[in-house]
Amino acid sequence: MAIEFKKIESQIIEGVWKIKPSIEKDNRGNIWTSYLEQEIKQLLNCDVNFIHDKFSMSKQNVLRGIHGDLKTWKLVTCVYGEIYQVVVDCREKSHSFGKYDSFQINYQSPISILIPPGLGNGYYVKSNLAVYHYKLAYDGEYFDAKDQFSYKWNDPMFNITWPSNNPILSDRDK
Repeated sequence: MAIEFKKIESQIIEGVWKIKPSIEKDNRGNIWTSYLEQEIKQLLNCDVNFIHDKFSMSKQNVLRGIHGDLKTWKLVTCVYGEIYQVVVDCREKSHSFGKYDSFQINYQSPISILIPPGLGNGYYVKSNLAVYHYKLAYDGEYFDAKDQFSYKWNDPMFNITWPSNNPILSDRDK
C-alpha cells in the first residue's frame, strides 16, 4: 500500500490547505495515514514541526470556536463522526481578513485541514458524536485558552453560515 497525499489550496484564504490521503478499502472497512512527517513537509514545502496531538469528543449540535493564536499551526481532521469545519482569517494585514472557508470533514472520506497561525478555527458537530483530532506545531510553550484570541461564533464581521442557529456552546464561546 503506497502512502500518498494530495493537497488542495483554499480559494478563499491563503495558506489553508485541504490534505487528502490515499485510502485503502476492502470488505473490512478502510485504512489510511493522516500524517507522515517527510511526506507532509515535502507536500507543503515548509518546515513545520508538529509536536502535540489533542483529541476532542463532542456530541451533536456542539459548536467549538472560533479560537486561534499567532504562533500555532493546526492540522485537523475528524476521526469519527461528521464535522462542519470553519477557518476564519483573523490576520488584520491579510487580503482575506474577515473571510472564512468551510469544509465537510468526516471519517468516511477523511481529509485534514492545515490551519496556519493567525487564523481562527471553529467547528460544528453534525453527527450524534464526533471525535476531532488536532495536530499542533508551535515554538515554546503551548498557547492555551487564556492566551488565544476568541471570536463569538456568530460574529457579524464574519457572517458565517452555520448548520444551526442554536448550537450548544461553552461559556467561552457564548
